[in-house]
Amino acid sequence: KYHALRLDSGNYAWGSENVTKKVRILDVVYNASSNELVRTKTLLKNTIIQIDAQPFKQWYLKRFGMELGKKAKKGEKKDEAADDEKKSRHVIFKQKARASKQKLDPALEEQFQSGRLLACIASRPGQCGRCDGYILEGEELVFYKRKLEKKKKA
Repeated sequence: KYHALRLDSGNYAWGSENVTKKVRILDVVYNASSNELVRTKTLLKNTIIQIDAQPFKQWYLKRFGMELGKKAKKGEKKDEAADDEKKSRHVIFKQKARASKQKLDPALEEQFQSGRLLACIASRPGQCGRCDGYILEGEELVFYKRKLEKKKKA
């Protein structure tokens, strides 16, 4: 057994994009069993945490040629965000082809703008000493956002 005493990072998977990155853990926001575990920032399996979005933003920019979390201004197009680095014609066409088929969940895009993503811990940090998991998307994200809103109001 490897006990996790202090963890600040872990591998998190973005399921719909089929990519995993090592990211920083920022905060514990929700635990189904007890609010005490949120207050003490205890990492357990199925705890909802906030992770840093930067590694996924960089990957998205490289893959699709579009920056995540940037609000498009009225004068400029959203696609032409990163023209400062030189790319071959082939790479540009590849990225445009990928971007044309790409559809991102609006709730997830909103999180990328804040720079923090909600994620769920899938491993058991107290047993294996690692804190790995996945980014919340779709119905699961909606469910936990609702839970967090309810918690804020109370």
